[in-house]
Amino acid sequence: MARLFGTDGVRGEANTKLPPELAYRMGRAATIYFGRHSEGTPQILIGRDTRISGEMLETALVAGICSAGGHAILAGVVPTPAVAYLARKLHAAAGIVISASHNPFQDNGIKFFGGNGYKLPDKVEDEIEQIVRDIDDGKNFERPIGENVGRIELRQNLLEDYISFVMNTTSERFDGMKIVLDCANGAAYRAMPTVLERLGAELILIGDKPNGININDCCGSTHMENLRLAVLRNHAAIGIAHDGDADRCLCIDEKGDTIDGDHIMIICAKLMLKVGALPDKTVVTTVMSNIGFRQALNELGLSCKITAVGDRYVLENMLANNHRIGGEQSGHIIFSDYSTTGDGLITALQVLTAMKKFHAKASELNALMTTYPQVLLNVRVHDKEACQNSEAVKVAVAEGEMELGATGRILVRPSGTEPLIRVMAEGPDKNQLNRICNKIAAEVEKYDA
Repeated sequence: MARLFGTDGVRGEANTKLPPELAYRMGRAATIYFGRHSEGTPQILIGRDTRISGEMLETALVAGICSAGGHAILAGVVPTPAVAYLARKLHAAAGIVISASHNPFQDNGIKFFGGNGYKLPDKVEDEIEQIVRDIDDGKNFERPIGENVGRIELRQNLLEDYISFVMNTTSERFDGMKIVLDCANGAAYRAMPTVLERLGAELILIGDKPNGININDCCGSTHMENLRLAVLRNHAAIGIAHDGDADRCLCIDEKGDTIDGDHIMIICAKLMLKVGALPDKTVVTTVMSNIGFRQALNELGLSCKITAVGDRYVLENMLANNHRIGGEQSGHIIFSDYSTTGDGLITALQVLTAMKKFHAKASELNALMTTYPQVLLNVRVHDKEACQNSEAVKVAVAEGEMELGATGRILVRPSGTEPLIRVMAEGPDKNQLNRICNKIAAEVEKYDA
């Protein structure tokens, strides 16, 4: 049977792949697991985004938690990083987020944080998954009765606690700064406007009216065109976009150009260097970061650590080596001085803080890094590993690397979630990149035929 947990929790179409019955069993299984590893009644915090299916899955999760004798604390609609922060603050046994991040509204997901605010290790997920399967197989677990049945608590002040925490990650105010904010009709729609208004910003809001089905719909960090138009139309200093659960942030500068995660990390690393908050002079990123990212770091006198694709690998490297900043091109940035996971609100504040500290426009900071052209082809295959490791593919890659020399790079890797080989090349000449990628892709298809 396939593993229940994917790279970021359990995710799928709500009420089919992710039905309330499964949410119930997951809530019950998590409470059984954390009950074994906690003193007293396990407290489990639950937050969700704005999807129409969120309340259904929340109710099922809570029923499962209470059926196993747990104490469910409901935070309501809050960003994913708020659950990580609040789980630590409340000394909860765990935190659960109901969200499918940047996916369309019909999808949803369930992911866990430990009481320390970090995502659960694979080993713990596997143990919870085994309990779910035991429940499916009819194994009898003790059911509390009477006064030992679990309780539900709705706490109205938790979002305010998180807002205060986020505001304390900057010492700057943004009085008079005109900012366009796109909340993706998602989990940030109350928190981030409140943060920026309290810090004095002049706000123009889009994507701030969720109705359960418009999350990520032509808005947010995966659909930036409306934000770009609003920045230019309103002559704003910057535009900020979050995704559905607000663990990511991308920006648009005042000229209408995108500030992606690579550029954001360069900006924030320069800021941290200035204020003495980057003693190791190192930034952690994945193999997908643009070649221009490393060149920009070199110009700042900083080094780079490269991990596999996925924020969990970035975080593992940061924790193992005590690095302070890491992230992905997608805008999922981790500041270990502040948070245990990517936090789009904190990321946005750090970019705004850099604008103030350096007395610079967003475009001037964006120009710290030059993004090289990138070509990415997805080739559907039957056997990902075999195709990637075929001699013909390796020869085509080697020939491409020789042609590009030090001015570019090639990356061929299997998708972690789909039957695809991803062929990516970067360099100064896009026509050259297209030719090289197409040649490699042809060898992949020929081998897989």
